Amino acid sequence: MRLPDHVDGDQVTIRAFTLDDVAELLELRLRTREFNTPYEPRRSEGFFTAAGQRAEIVRDREEWMADRMYAFGVVERDTGRLRGRVGLANIVRGAWDNATLGYFVDQEVNGRGYASESVRLALSFAFGPARLHRVQAAVMPHNERSARVLRKNGFRLEGHAPRYLRLAGGWRDHDLYAITAEEF
Repeated sequence: MRLPDHVDGDQVTIRAFTLDDVAELLELRLRTREFNTPYEPRRSEGFFTAAGQRAEIVRDREEWMADRMYAFGVVERDTGRLRGRVGLANIVRGAWDNATLGYFVDQEVNGRGYASESVRLALSFAFGPARLHRVQAAVMPHNERSARVLRKNGFRLEGHAPRYLRLAGGWRDHDLYAITAEEF
């Protein structure tokens, strides 16, 4: 099945990464490194190089073609600047048709609605052409802004998972959210 490589919104477009994005993605990752460190797994220094970002994009494309993950750049429509990433990962087909949502936006544009819109666009892709049934997301309890993005998009809180993900070098508790195609 051939899937569209972008979804347009009012403020942002989400689109599949290409190798043309390496330099801008590296710049974004370097600019947001400190801000995102508490919310991400530990990254090697090699991740924060052009070669590291190229490898990420190549992996993203391979995962896309295998129907295991759909990673999108969040692109500001007015300027064409790359402002974040949103992805549907850990896709399991069959009886579940489920994916895990992850996202970040450049702290320079926090509060402008880019995260909310990019999540909405990713959900429209998930429940439309990708034909998923369920999307889940995990948020650390203190990350109220991210939880608000999910609730705004119709996610419901399903529970609390102690020591759920290893981020910033330690196991972190998370609140678990989900939405199904019928709820979207």
